[in-house]
Amino acid sequence: MSAETLVQRIDAVLPQTQCQRCGYADCYAYAQALAENSADLNQCPPGGDDTIAALAQLLQRAAKPLNPTHGVYALRTVAVIDEAVCIGCTRCILVCPVDAILGATKLMHSVIASECTGCELCIPPCPVDCIVMTVPTRDDTAENQARADLGRQRHHFRVARLARDRAERTQRQTLKNSPTTSTQPQLDAHRLAVLAAVERVRAKHKSSTE
Repeated sequence: MSAETLVQRIDAVLPQTQCQRCGYADCYAYAQALAENSADLNQCPPGGDDTIAALAQLLQRAAKPLNPTHGVYALRTVAVIDEAVCIGCTRCILVCPVDAILGATKLMHSVIASECTGCELCIPPCPVDCIVMTVPTRDDTAENQARADLGRQRHHFRVARLARDRAERTQRQTLKNSPTTSTQPQLDAHRLAVLAAVERVRAKHKSSTE
């Protein structure tokens, strides 16, 4: 089995909340660390004992209890924004790992419940404490897998979108800071036209004085 294949198989076992409680930026980064044997298999609170058992079997390691340093297991909850309190600061939108929050500056925000992974990353940056977690969802294997697959897909889309935005900003800044070759011929043509006009005026003035 190749290293990349192993990472993908590990990633498929993880719940894809992208909550960062394991100590890594996202589930895929944790999967890479597990494949490299630089992380322990009991660092995923959203996955709980079931995920630890699956990882232990896949990696042929001994299962162990969830490390409480990373949190405790609980059924997935969904974030809800109190729209009457929300001030439209967009801070929760900026940190949502799956782009599950809709809104704009100075306009109320709203969570897309079906796409929220329950990561709780939106709670700390909220300056008015208008975000709460709802009653836990039911524990259903098929639904959990469907949510994990959707969370992975939306996180990958967000990562790609942010990379594209950075590239576009860099390109715009580069064009702003350096003259473009396309405008140079236009500048030269304009300069020649001005010089020609000046010469015509001089010639006309000379002929009128003779």
